[in-house]
Amino acid sequence: MFKKKDIFFKTLEEMADTLVEATEYFAKGVADLTDVTAFAKKMKELESKCDQYTHTILKELNKTFITPIEREDIMALTTSLDDVLDGIEACASRFEMYHIREKDEYITLFADVIVRSAHQIKSAIYLLTQKKLLAIREHCIAINELENQGDDVLRVSITTLFANVKDPIELIKRKEIYERLEQTTDYCEDVANMLESIIMRNS
Repeated sequence: MFKKKDIFFKTLEEMADTLVEATEYFAKGVADLTDVTAFAKKMKELESKCDQYTHTILKELNKTFITPIEREDIMALTTSLDDVLDGIEACASRFEMYHIREKDEYITLFADVIVRSAHQIKSAIYLLTQKKLLAIREHCIAINELENQGDDVLRVSITTLFANVKDPIELIKRKEIYERLEQTTDYCEDVANMLESIIMRNS
């Protein structure tokens, strides 16, 4: 049913690789906010790289008659991967826009959850391209558990924020970043849900 060097699977692997690169760069970036402009710029470059992969898949879908899995599944998986990168890039841009220079333990915790989710996504995508569909499920479960951890971090971070931060502007800025990071963990879960659908339809 699958071909090893299929353009769709090759491009999905490249998207997964870029996602891991971007999330790891994000985690390093939030640990050292001395140059938020360079941080935001690099994240934008990685997000643009992912957009190019999305464009490649769209172009190939338009001219390919037989695809390795349903074309709707390819499109939905591509979109969900792109959403994760868009989410993390949108967070990075806020550090520059809001002039955030101070480290934040909750942002660090979110970054860790997102990095681990990205690694699970990458493993799952590579299993997909190797036709090892049932083995994908354990990675989907891990991503769901990580998303739950993201929910927990959001609850604690918002509670602490309202208890300790008196400056309303600072509160608004931090709250938006926390919520965007939690939303990015939701996007990771969307990838897992899409992979679950692909498993059901192809096994």
